[in-house]
Amino acid sequence: MNSLKIFAILILHFFCVNARSQTSNDFPQHPIKLIVPFPAAGATDAMSRLLAQKLTEIWNQPVVVENKAGATGAVGSVFVAKAPADGYTLLMGTGTTHSVAPAINPNLPYNNIKDFSPVSLVATFPNLLVVHPSLPVKTVAELITYLKANPGKINFSSTGNGGSVHLAAELFKQSTKTEMTHIPYKGSGEAINDLLSGQVQLTIDNISTVLPHVQTGKLRALGVSSLERSPMAPEIPSISESIPGFEANTWVGLFAPSGTPTQIVQKISTDSQLALKQTAIVQKFRTMGAVSTGNQPDQFSSFIKKDMDRWKNLVQSAGLKLD
Repeated sequence: MNSLKIFAILILHFFCVNARSQTSNDFPQHPIKLIVPFPAAGATDAMSRLLAQKLTEIWNQPVVVENKAGATGAVGSVFVAKAPADGYTLLMGTGTTHSVAPAINPNLPYNNIKDFSPVSLVATFPNLLVVHPSLPVKTVAELITYLKANPGKINFSSTGNGGSVHLAAELFKQSTKTEMTHIPYKGSGEAINDLLSGQVQLTIDNISTVLPHVQTGKLRALGVSSLERSPMAPEIPSISESIPGFEANTWVGLFAPSGTPTQIVQKISTDSQLALKQTAIVQKFRTMGAVSTGNQPDQFSSFIKKDMDRWKNLVQSAGLKLD
């Protein structure tokens, strides 16, 4: 056998072994990027870093969190959608990026179903309806009465057009047949700052984001958006106690680019579920008002479809469009 043939056989062997390694238990063989499509210091970022730390310990490979914020999560989502489908670039998607935004925006630069392989649900958590203390209401019922007496005069903030915070308030409007004016911002930081200053009067944002301001008396809490009260603040009633059936929770979950080998998706899912069951991460999530979940890829896929259909129904029935 001449040297050229030997060389060709060696090259073929290298690629075959490398291809096998991408679907074997040897994954991962080098650092993984976990893309957070929102700014640092938010709830999604915090949970991503906690999970990344645990996966680093399990895999003995660094899981590096990178924030790629912009366009209500679209910038980071597109980045992952276009990444190599090898499991080394993951997305911490949310209810905003994968169910709410697709329900209201037909022109997203990514397809939330076709461009991603769902890996595992990571956590679910409620939003919290809060108002500026200058608003003369202390309960959900009082707020509804006030809004009906002052249609369109109250401004509510959101973290961006078409996001979960925006549609949570729209769901409240539809459920109560009231009118408010939407003021969108580019993230929780700006939205909360204007709420604290009284430039806007109301929001329904992540509980971990707004509860600290409630505890200092800078905001007033009226109700959590889950069907039951949150263990993080059991003294705060659920909105559903005044509006039966009202629910506007949000979630975060892991995604890989579409086409990622099934074996790799399953391994990431299995190891993520293992991490999410660890006492330390369960307790940390609980302090943020989140419930550590974790599930199989097919279960997560069904969860997304159900959630997206719910928001599509709201968008269609309320005739919502992006400004």
